[in-house]
Amino acid sequence: MAECIELIVLATTKARDNSLVIHTLSREYGRRGFLVRVSKKVPMALFLPLNILEADVVSSPKSQLLSLRGISARDPLNGIRGNIFKSGITQFISEVLYRSVHEGMAEEGLYDWCLRCILTLDALEQDFANFGVWFLLDYAAVLGFRPCFDDIAPFAGEHLQALKPFLTAPFSEAMLLPLDGNTRSALCESILRYLEYHTESAIPVRSLSVLRDLYR
Repeated sequence: MAECIELIVLATTKARDNSLVIHTLSREYGRRGFLVRVSKKVPMALFLPLNILEADVVSSPKSQLLSLRGISARDPLNGIRGNIFKSGITQFISEVLYRSVHEGMAEEGLYDWCLRCILTLDALEQDFANFGVWFLLDYAAVLGFRPCFDDIAPFAGEHLQALKPFLTAPFSEAMLLPLDGNTRSALCESILRYLEYHTESAIPVRSLSVLRDLYR
């Protein structure tokens, strides 16, 4: 019997000519890969980073992978898809989640927190360039190790003073903190090193260079 669930797309891997493995995050399965058949009825645009989907989960005796059927977008995310800068941020966020949330991991509350992040970014009309920095700090808190000044100081180096206001500022104020693209990128790199230390795993994020180029 099929089970209808919500999922957030993190990444895709080609399986066959007309099939993909969709790496997702959901309440029910945590981080999980699902097999999907792509066609005119199931276009690739459904699987852009951080898309929020509704789908039926179907098991098959021929494969250990669960499949998704009846896939649809829960939210159009027009505020993200029509903005190249926001799309760059979603690419960055999805890669961080893909690299740091391990297969089968189901951190309590992580899905709903990610959902709120995506919808918040989608709704923002301006002043969202610092969203990636805020996201990483709040993500650390969701994982159980919210950084304080002394904790993150060894990872921030010369950029510690630029990072300091983010540790206490509410979201609305954090979005208005003045930063250039290079400093913003350096802060993200510092927080990623902090996350790597606490998760005891490497988090190689290639899309950070995209953000750096977009916000120069």
